[in-house]
Amino acid sequence: MPRIQEHPDRPDGGRKYGAYQNEIYHDGLLKQRLPTVTTDPNKLEEQAKKFLGVRSYNYVAGAAGERATLDANRLAFRQWKMIPRMLRPTTHRDLTVEIFGEKFDSPLFIAPVGVQTIFHQDKEVGVAEVAAEIGVPYILSTASSSSIEDVAKASGTGTRWYQLYWPQDDEITISLLQRARRNGYKVLVVTLDTWALSWRPWDLDNAYVPFASGIGDQTGFSDPVFRRKFTEKHHKEIEDDVFLASREWEADVFSGAAHTWEQLELLKREWDGPIVLKGIQHVDDARMAVEAGMQGIIVSNHGGRQLDGAIGSLEVLPEIVEAVGDKITVLFDSGIRTGVDVIKALCLGAKGVLIGRPWVYGLAIGGKLGARDALRGILAVSPANLLTSGPANTNVSQDLDQSMGLSGIRSIADCNR
Repeated sequence: MPRIQEHPDRPDGGRKYGAYQNEIYHDGLLKQRLPTVTTDPNKLEEQAKKFLGVRSYNYVAGAAGERATLDANRLAFRQWKMIPRMLRPTTHRDLTVEIFGEKFDSPLFIAPVGVQTIFHQDKEVGVAEVAAEIGVPYILSTASSSSIEDVAKASGTGTRWYQLYWPQDDEITISLLQRARRNGYKVLVVTLDTWALSWRPWDLDNAYVPFASGIGDQTGFSDPVFRRKFTEKHHKEIEDDVFLASREWEADVFSGAAHTWEQLELLKREWDGPIVLKGIQHVDDARMAVEAGMQGIIVSNHGGRQLDGAIGSLEVLPEIVEAVGDKITVLFDSGIRTGVDVIKALCLGAKGVLIGRPWVYGLAIGGKLGARDALRGILAVSPANLLTSGPANTNVSQDLDQSMGLSGIRSIADCNR
């Protein structure tokens, strides 16, 4: 008698991934309920635009100059193609990764995005809450409209990293690092490419920079050292002159004066966890990060928001990985829109991938739940499982998981060229 072939066991550490696609069809057929946030990555920005004011939309969707770098990021993904393999044991996939000694359910991270209050009142604390809910590490921006402490409280037991826009004042820098460590942020992400704001026509044409009115300055306004120095200098509290305080904070964080490789010694001395440099685009800079004793780098061009005409991040990723991938943890940022994009970045050598604009658009559409739903297109988690099992049994990555299976890839370790 013919014997039914058994599927291979799940890989060690693998999880039972949720069928978000089936959930959508079920809700539509039986409950006449359609997704709040579109599942089409090419329509997500258009949908979000309907929920945002002109200034808020331009801030997130805009880029430097003529947006050439923004376009280059997407073109780089289009130029790399998937070649699927058949008849492989991919019924069950294992998306877990280990980075800096910590095991994660998937290789995805929520990229640091500032001033989230201009997109929705749920802002950073709301997104941090749903990030913990779906088991995705949250990276808090220095340009946050919520304090370091409030985001940590909302994040709870979720993994969180802290992104530093590096002040010129060392005492303020040290205070920010101490606050982050006290509140459970495990990794320091130092953004190198934004010591000054770039030429962004979509913001300039509306004469809009949120920081000037105190939006996105909460990290500074809640910092005891900055508050003390402001009071000593101006003989008044920040709340008495928010405009002046905003200018003072901007002058320190976006000073127009770049730091140097030698100054990394301060961060190494004051931070006792891994340090990751964000904004690396050149192989020589990647090598210098290794020489400087950094634990990681993020290959990123700030989503096309800083230098117009720069190379697409994915284009330089393989060269950087080849040069330093065995010496330092290489993460990727800039241009990720789909699960297949994630696979491509992993196949080219990234150990983890940061996602930015998609969940911001979801936040604009439906608040923190909209952000969650946008991520569910890439990081699909069944709400029922969240309620009954908690983050330890999250059903991560419908798009990523499904696309891996269709490509013949069983685990993240199998992602290669």
